[in-house]
Amino acid sequence: MTSPEPDDAPAVPPTGQRMSSRQLGRSTAIMASGTLVSRVLGLLRGAMLVAAVGLTGAAADAYDLANKLPNTLYALLAAGVLNSALVPQIVRAFQQPNGKRIVDRILTIGATASVVAGVAFTVAAPIMVRLYSSHWSSDQLALATGLAYWIIPQLTFYGLYTLLGEILNARGQFGPFMWSPVLSNLISIAGFAAYIAMFGRIGDPPPPLAMSAWTPERIAVLGSVATIGIAAQALILIIPLVRGGYRWQWRWRGERGELTTLRTVVTWALAAVGVEQLGVLLTTRVMAAADTFAQGSHAVVAGNAAYFNAMMIYIVPHSLVTVSLLTALFTSMARAQARGDTPGLIMEISRGARLTGVFAIWASATLVTIGPLAVRVLVPTASAASVDATTPVLQTLALGLVPLGLMVLVKRVLFVLEDARSIFLVQIPMTITWIAVAYGARLLVDPQWWTVGVAAGLVASNVVAVVLRTSTLRRRLGRLDGRRIGTVYGRSAIAVLPAIVLGVLLMRLVPSTAQLSGWDGLMVAAGAGLGIVAAMGLVYGIGLKLLHVQELDQVLSPVKRLVRRVR
Repeated sequence: MTSPEPDDAPAVPPTGQRMSSRQLGRSTAIMASGTLVSRVLGLLRGAMLVAAVGLTGAAADAYDLANKLPNTLYALLAAGVLNSALVPQIVRAFQQPNGKRIVDRILTIGATASVVAGVAFTVAAPIMVRLYSSHWSSDQLALATGLAYWIIPQLTFYGLYTLLGEILNARGQFGPFMWSPVLSNLISIAGFAAYIAMFGRIGDPPPPLAMSAWTPERIAVLGSVATIGIAAQALILIIPLVRGGYRWQWRWRGERGELTTLRTVVTWALAAVGVEQLGVLLTTRVMAAADTFAQGSHAVVAGNAAYFNAMMIYIVPHSLVTVSLLTALFTSMARAQARGDTPGLIMEISRGARLTGVFAIWASATLVTIGPLAVRVLVPTASAASVDATTPVLQTLALGLVPLGLMVLVKRVLFVLEDARSIFLVQIPMTITWIAVAYGARLLVDPQWWTVGVAAGLVASNVVAVVLRTSTLRRRLGRLDGRRIGTVYGRSAIAVLPAIVLGVLLMRLVPSTAQLSGWDGLMVAAGAGLGIVAAMGLVYGIGLKLLHVQELDQVLSPVKRLVRRVR
């Protein structure tokens, strides 16, 4: 793409005003609707993937490890930088006369790095697979490596997707970034359907791994499906960028020093992500060891594939509401900081903490309560034994929804303040905590609980992050409206207690996982799950109203807008 604009042509700047509740609700609704559709399709995609390779077993874990590599590498090389570090820099750039040139340089450098990284790590696929596996057989390593050759190129397109999406977000075009994964999921669903039609679904329980069955054609079809989807997800963002008035021009050079601040933030952010990914590497080895034990004992044990599916379910409420809220507020916070409005920044931090907390407290309690039903419904092709093995992992992760939301909020504020050094320093005790809990579980409990230990370590690390990063913010800003935030959290915690009691009582009426087999069992699980979610939500909402928690209306406004859109 080229641009006819001169070097000093200003980009279209977003408004400098604080985002109103109506604007926040509208932006959140747009993003939440895209995320909702994407997550529903993502869960369908996950169910078809389980039908293709299983939820537990050697083939499932081989695919999961191969699929984990581009995500891990992306996080290591770009995600921590692009998702959070770029928006404040782009917002500032759009408010400068030469902002178009700065953004062009960022996109040029980032796109080139994404392509180079994708090629380099694809070539290194055998090394990466061996690094993350633990005592796997030669056949399982060969399968994972073959899949990795097809899957790791996603790294390039993940980078392009985030670069283009963050430019859209900084310009206030929130919808396309959240809606483009819908295209990726549709392509993946069609691809997995074609794969199952060609090669059939895997048995339940899965048979022993036989490499003679995994022909190059079968590996190519299975491995390329998601990569094609991620490529489409990234490249489609070019359309809204062009329509919105931004046209990228290839630029390597600019004024001396104009990217100095960005370079500093990127350096510290990369260092922080590097420390985090060390934790991912070591905890993945714990889960891979659980898989090795399962193969030797022929027991159904949650390994890295079960952890991935539990994570996919756990992240739904966070990405649907919390991320949508924080993405809109992130741009608003960056604008407040850019114009030197510290009180306005503190107001947005308080608003973000209160809104995400009111939702996350209920989501955490609900997901823990209906955990078995959630796994049964959202991974419908899994066996009862696999559901039972995965449920404790999901429930443990769900305990961390509140600290997860706060951790993401505070991290983004530090990026707004260009304090990536503090993010790096806090990441060290976070990662130590995660590794310590995971390996403590490996030493002290049976292998069937090792993956649960990894989940517990992640929750503990997020709690550490909230405590340490909040202390850093308090030193930087002086105050954080803590009394108001604490009051909302305290009242929300009181309001959720009767909802938990009701949910636990209702779960006693639900048949066991083994009784919820087949299509009829799936329908019973879905109906019971939706009924319990609705009942808990109603009781929680009444409690919030009685306790005068006004944030409830703001949290529900995106939902109300979605309902009106459906009508």
